[in-house]
Amino acid sequence: MPHVAEWKKEEVKELKDMIESHPVVGMADLSDIPAPQLQKMRQSLRGSAKLKMSRKTLMDLALNDSGKSNVEVLIDHMDGQPALIFTDMNPFKLYKILEGSKTPAPAKAGSIAIADIVVPKGDTGFMPGPILGELQKVGIPAKIEKGKIVITEDKTIVAEGEEISRDVASMLTRLDIYPMEVGIDLKAAYEDETVYTSDILFIDEEETISDIQKAYTRALNLSVNAVVFNSASTPVIISKAAGEALNLAFNAEVLTSKTTDLLLAKAYSQMLAVASEASAQNAESVDDELREKLNATASAAAAQPAEEEKEEEEEEEEEEEDNEDDAAAGLGALFG
Repeated sequence: MPHVAEWKKEEVKELKDMIESHPVVGMADLSDIPAPQLQKMRQSLRGSAKLKMSRKTLMDLALNDSGKSNVEVLIDHMDGQPALIFTDMNPFKLYKILEGSKTPAPAKAGSIAIADIVVPKGDTGFMPGPILGELQKVGIPAKIEKGKIVITEDKTIVAEGEEISRDVASMLTRLDIYPMEVGIDLKAAYEDETVYTSDILFIDEEETISDIQKAYTRALNLSVNAVVFNSASTPVIISKAAGEALNLAFNAEVLTSKTTDLLLAKAYSQMLAVASEASAQNAESVDDELREKLNATASAAAAQPAEEEKEEEEEEEEEEEDNEDDAAAGLGALFG
């Protein structure tokens, strides 16, 4: 039996103890993280999570020998430069914190684009020179305009999942475009015998909130239409019942404190309509008082379009005055 170094035994024991003493264990990938940034990330996690790097074989042994059921599944997510994370916070919160701590990074030759890399149109800030040909060489549409090199249209230079070439990586850095992210990449997390992968841990908060709001609205609508009383539906059901009762009483011409004014207004309007029709047939069929009411109503109806037309004319005159002022100011500036 080959001799096993004592430090390896101690390392495995320490890892096992940490696995068994924390409710949540995560498997992370620390690939391509510069040492200074990794140190800052460790400090930001201090007090909420512990990050432990070790050899893959030792982490494998610790996970397999742990007394926790199903935690060994984390071995399947041991990619790149693996490390274990130990915490008391739930996996979804841990994932959100780690994703939020990621920072933009320049593209590297040979890296795989995590999303479409788009070079936006606009002024590059570069003076005319060899860089124009270099831009065109990597597929970026560019030309000289007003003494500057400009990109003429948005251009997807690398599609998601494609490899970034050396020339493209160099050009993106020169354009101050940093399409990559540097940070602790949580591959999976274990809690209560369940392993959550990164695709499950990612939650679109805006979409989730929108879904909850839609579900609430639909549930409220269902409970109102099914007349199911609860704290949210009861006020709506009562308001709906009151509106339907008022509508029924109004159409049935039942006099109540709520309908009386509405019915009187309706009757008055109908009376004027009948009087107007009668007056059109025979001017002597209505008395002077009623004729005055009809004339007042007709005058008010005629005045409304005229008033609206007057307001439109005033707005047009103001626009014309503004245009004249602008023209005068332009001439003044032109001739000094």
